[in-house]
Amino acid sequence: MQVLLKHSEEKKDIECAVCKQGFLVYWERSCPNERETMRTIVLGELARHHHDTDTTTAHPAMPFNMPDWSGDHRFSGAALLGGLSGLRREIPIPRA
Repeated sequence: MQVLLKHSEEKKDIECAVCKQGFLVYWERSCPNERETMRTIVLGELARHHHDTDTTTAHPAMPFNMPDWSGDHRFSGAALLGGLSGLRREIPIPRA
């Protein structure tokens, strides 16, 4: 399962235990059991970002995927299924 995390000051779906930075989480799947398992993994990965600093600069400023994904974050499964891709389907307007 893949998740996309986006830094958020107001609303926090998850919070780094080290620096208390909050993130919105966009899930690839909606199964509660899978989400809970992935939540534990994400918390561990966020803590591992802090190998050389305890500040929020340890985390990427742009949205990022866990597990890591090398492509544009907007095209990840989590972004597409979670609604953050920014992609809009163009619907042709019928001409009279």
